[in-house]
Amino acid sequence: MANSLLVPEDDATRQAAFLAALRKAMDTPSFPTRLSSLGVRKVVSLSIPGASGPMRARLYLPYGRVRGAVLYLHGGGFVHCGLNSHHGICCRLARSSGAAVLLPDYRLAPEHPYPAAADDSLSALHWLAKCSAQHWGGKVAVAGDSAGGNLAAVLAQDGVAGRGPVPVLQVLYYPSLYGAQVFPSHTLYGEGYFLSRGSMQWYGAQYIAREEDWTAPRFVPGLNPDLSGLPPAVIVTAECDPMRDEGAAYAQALARAGVPVQYTCFRGALHGFLNFYALMPNGKAALRLGGRALRKAFSGA
Repeated sequence: MANSLLVPEDDATRQAAFLAALRKAMDTPSFPTRLSSLGVRKVVSLSIPGASGPMRARLYLPYGRVRGAVLYLHGGGFVHCGLNSHHGICCRLARSSGAAVLLPDYRLAPEHPYPAAADDSLSALHWLAKCSAQHWGGKVAVAGDSAGGNLAAVLAQDGVAGRGPVPVLQVLYYPSLYGAQVFPSHTLYGEGYFLSRGSMQWYGAQYIAREEDWTAPRFVPGLNPDLSGLPPAVIVTAECDPMRDEGAAYAQALARAGVPVQYTCFRGALHGFLNFYALMPNGKAALRLGGRALRKAFSGA
C-alpha cells in the first residue's frame, strides 16, 4: 500500500494534472468567503513558521474579548483542501468559541508525505501558543476534521509526550485515527455515502510513503497503548460515514483511560458534512457544539 513518486514520466504528468484539478475543485468554499467573514471582527492572512520553512495561514479573530486560541487543521485526506475550503468553518468556530482560530496551510501529500503534515501542524501549534501567551490568556486547543482530526489527535499526544504545548481540549470531527485497521462501518458505508472505502485507502497511500509508517504513532494515534493524561476530547462523527466507528472507538478508548470525552454522532449525516454547513443544519449544530466546548475550556468553567 506504500506510495511511490518514482513513476513513468507520462504517469507522473497525468498524476500532477489530476492533483491540480482535484485541489482546485476541493479548495472551493461552500459559502462566499466575504459573507462568512462578516461573522468575525478580522481575518488576517499571514506567514508562520512551518517545519521546513514559512507556511501560509489565516487567523480569525471574533468580536468581543478574545479568550484562548484554537489551531484548526483542515481535512482533505492529507492531499487537498486548504485556506479557502475551511474559511467558513473557521469563521463560525471563532464566533461560537470566542477564541482566536488559526488555520495553517500545511504541506500536502504525495509531494510531502508523512510526517510533513504532522510536523507543520506541530510548528503551527508552537507559534500559536506563544501568541496566546502574549494576547489571549495562554490557553490553546486543537481541532480538525477528517485528516485534520487525525492531526489534532496527534498534537494532543505530542503535547503529553513533551514534544509541544499541551492543549486544553481536542475537538475531533469525524477523525481518521486507526490507519489500516478495519472497522464495521468501513464496509457498511464503504460505497455510496460520499466517502468510499477505496478513497480512504487511496488517500492513505498518498500520505504514507514507507510501509512501516502505516503503524507509526504520529499517523495512527488510536493505536497508542497509553492514552492516560490526554486532554479532554469532543469527538463528533457522522452516522453514514465509513470512518464513523473510528471516532467511536477512540472515544471509548479515551474514556477507559480516564480522559473526559463528549461523543456525538449526527444521525443521517455523511462524511464531510461540516463543509456543507450552509446547506446542512447538522453542520451548524456540530460547529456550535465544538464552539461551546471550547468557550467553556477557555473560560475555566
